[in-house]
Amino acid sequence: MVRQIIHIDEDKCNGCGICVSACHEGAIEIIDGKAKLVRENFCDGFGDCLPGCPTGAITFEEREAPAYDEAAVNKAKQKIEQGSKSHQCPGSMMRQMKREVEAHSEKKITTCADNLRSELQNWPVQIKLAPVQAPYFDGAKLLIAADCTAYAYASFHQDFLKGKVTIIGCPKLDAIDYYEKLSEILANNDIKSVTIVRMEVPCCGGLEMAAKKALQSSGKFIPWQVVTISIDGNIID
Repeated sequence: MVRQIIHIDEDKCNGCGICVSACHEGAIEIIDGKAKLVRENFCDGFGDCLPGCPTGAITFEEREAPAYDEAAVNKAKQKIEQGSKSHQCPGSMMRQMKREVEAHSEKKITTCADNLRSELQNWPVQIKLAPVQAPYFDGAKLLIAADCTAYAYASFHQDFLKGKVTIIGCPKLDAIDYYEKLSEILANNDIKSVTIVRMEVPCCGGLEMAAKKALQSSGKFIPWQVVTISIDGNIID
């Protein structure tokens, strides 16, 4: 049949993966650093993937293509959900770490090795493994961070993790819809604030976009901010 379907210009594609996260049906994958429409019957032709593309590589076209198969899409989603539940390893079990509060909370920790400590308060931290509801989310200041930021920014624990519940991810590498997961977390918990920490690279735009979209759809007034880290490890104003 001839119908509307997306077209991806691989010459324009930078492999950021934003379209993969935006496609709720799982029709797109990153292959050899480029986005590809790998399941034409999973593409509904609505173009949720278009607005987020930073290079304009995705457009609509009318051409011969198999019909959209909603039943196959739902079956694939159920298979992924069942697989994630049945293959949970002990390392993904929920844990909460209690950190002692310093007498002078505003005092900056020095860089002396004797004074350095982990500020991580929760486990797991990967967005795709994180529970949608947990005791440590109640009244939490939520940190949503691109996983590379902890490697690029030297004082990540002291300046960002401290006093926050943390979840991390990479939209370029994870085949998961961050928007849906983040929306569930915001809807099911009393989140007090959200800090989004991302790298300056384009692929981190998917994480920022998913978080902002989840905040907008939550219907809650939650203060939020975005902090961008440069590749050389500095905060970009």
